[in-house]
Amino acid sequence: MSPMTIPAPVCSPIPITGLAHVGIRVHDMERSARFYALLGFVKTAGPIGPEPVAILEHPSGVEINLVLNAPQASAPNILMDVPEKHPGITHISLHCPDILAAKAALEAAGFPLSGGPMRLGPDAQGIFVRDPDKNVVELHQRDRPAEGKR
Repeated sequence: MSPMTIPAPVCSPIPITGLAHVGIRVHDMERSARFYALLGFVKTAGPIGPEPVAILEHPSGVEINLVLNAPQASAPNILMDVPEKHPGITHISLHCPDILAAKAALEAAGFPLSGGPMRLGPDAQGIFVRDPDKNVVELHQRDRPAEGKR
């Protein structure tokens, strides 16, 4: 079997009902919690566990776990900032009803955009920002579908 061949499933798919949380490695828990608070996340637990984790919850139901084990605040994001590309999750994308208002709020708080605003296909647009540890967050705005289009 070549490395690009995906084997056929031997059983039915494992049932998945949703996304439980996104884990994000950080260097300074409080600094990161303040950034995610700009996006509406509230720290509800932590730090807890052997690799201290803080749980942040959002009214939309999205949960982020901040994992406090990044060695240096100044280290590059190996998935985004080095020439050699490594496998991994490059960013999280959060639905946002007004990316221009979000852009203004982020820039007023000292977080300039790292990308956008840009069209993301015919029905969406987005902006990108880096958290204090250089993790990429996309704010994704879906355009209202044209009448008769879903």
